[in-house]
Amino acid sequence: MKILGISGSPKQEGNNETIIKNVLEVAKSKGFETDSIMISQKKIAPCIACGTCARGEKCPINDDMQEVYGKLVEADAIVFSTPVYFGGMTAQLKALFDRSVLLRRQGFQLRGKFGAVMAVGGSRNGGQEKTIQNVHDCMMVHGMIPVGDGAHFGGIALKPVDDDEIGMKTVIDTIENLCATLKKNEL
Repeated sequence: MKILGISGSPKQEGNNETIIKNVLEVAKSKGFETDSIMISQKKIAPCIACGTCARGEKCPINDDMQEVYGKLVEADAIVFSTPVYFGGMTAQLKALFDRSVLLRRQGFQLRGKFGAVMAVGGSRNGGQEKTIQNVHDCMMVHGMIPVGDGAHFGGIALKPVDDDEIGMKTVIDTIENLCATLKKNEL
């Protein structure tokens, strides 16, 4: 089974990329195949609502989203990590979700996949839970199944994540819960 990690941060080598690398290492140690998408290294333009995908055609925007579609479809589960920007996910991650409407319109290709979310804020109560719920909403539009940390919504971290022992515990609890859920579902 494959777990895809997506860092929704435009910042290279930042907190969200650290989280994605850590959770994918945990998944690998539990026998899962892993892959990643670092938004900081991709060009994903916003959706222009042209309706082309609703007609069953390829998205006319020629950018890195063409590669992302395949990775989303191949994954059994997807882990998203985003900084909190103005009370929500980054514009870059929102663009990915907006463009993923192609997968919804062309057969609900993400339906039934499990997903987990991590959010990094500037303070302990910096909007992480609201941001996680916002990402959960996007997942549910696809028919995905959100998995939390076993007690709350997902991984709730404070920057810098390397210094946030409490937050990183929720991140690790979330990936461990996601892995356990996938294994139960596999039976």
